[in-house]
Amino acid sequence: MLGEYEIALSRCLEVLAVKILGANFDVSKMDMVIVFDVRLVRILTAAFVGFGLSVAGAVYQGCFKNPLVEPFILGASSGAAFGAAIAIVFSGLIFGVTFAAFIFSLLAVFLSYILAKNGKNLPSVALVLSGIIVGAMFSSGVGIIKYMSEDAELREITFWMMGGLYHSSWGSLAQISSIVFCAFIILLMMSHRLNLLCLGENEAKILGINPELNTIIFITIATLISAVCVANVGIIAWIGLIMPHVARLIIGPDNRWLLVFAGLFGAIYLLVCDTIARCLVLSEIPVGIITSLVGAPFLFALLRSKTKELLK
Repeated sequence: MLGEYEIALSRCLEVLAVKILGANFDVSKMDMVIVFDVRLVRILTAAFVGFGLSVAGAVYQGCFKNPLVEPFILGASSGAAFGAAIAIVFSGLIFGVTFAAFIFSLLAVFLSYILAKNGKNLPSVALVLSGIIVGAMFSSGVGIIKYMSEDAELREITFWMMGGLYHSSWGSLAQISSIVFCAFIILLMMSHRLNLLCLGENEAKILGINPELNTIIFITIATLISAVCVANVGIIAWIGLIMPHVARLIIGPDNRWLLVFAGLFGAIYLLVCDTIARCLVLSEIPVGIITSLVGAPFLFALLRSKTKELLK
């Protein structure tokens, strides 16, 4: 219903009945296009992206046993931004923005893994530090490409990095939803192993699992989710950091339930933020700005509460 072009709830239901159930209501072509091909696909995209980023954040926090870790800690966002910038500036040399962002996002995480691996060991601290290094490298690359780009290209790169759902389509939704759904089912089936990893490496070994192998599996799946989301909608921060905390405060630390509710809260949060982004002013605000405006105060309050607990 909500947006610059107002449509009554009854008319929205009629459009959905015509498109999905084949009902025979008299609806205009304009209403049909706006409700089904513009708003519905955007709503579903927001839900799946929010769900995926939040689940990925919960997995990362469990693997690293760090409440301040988020899905882009290993350089996935910087790598995606670099790939998107290359595709925008050198459009004739690469397949497309989404494909380039996806490939470079995975490449950034792979480089972080290679830098952090020391023989057979994969220390969590080294992995985080290598992710920061790789992220800084790709961010520098984005800066160089921005400096080389024309005004129109610079504007497109900037808007892509702010994140937004304005390019949502049924094709991109099919790609996002299939990967997020399949990855989530796998994570849910392995959630008991994530619970063991949260106890620590030694405890996990005693309880019969290989902590390094399982950490790699979890990080790979979470990175795949993050990469497909950021490749299609740009960089939308804070969801993967905040929503797992909200779920943990309400549900508890058991990942068998935490992953489900973190995903649901992430879907609702991004959907609300995107609705605000396209309804607050006449010209649409990139949703990444809204998620950051709401998320920063929450993180500040969380840090204050954690500091008070430590001082007790």
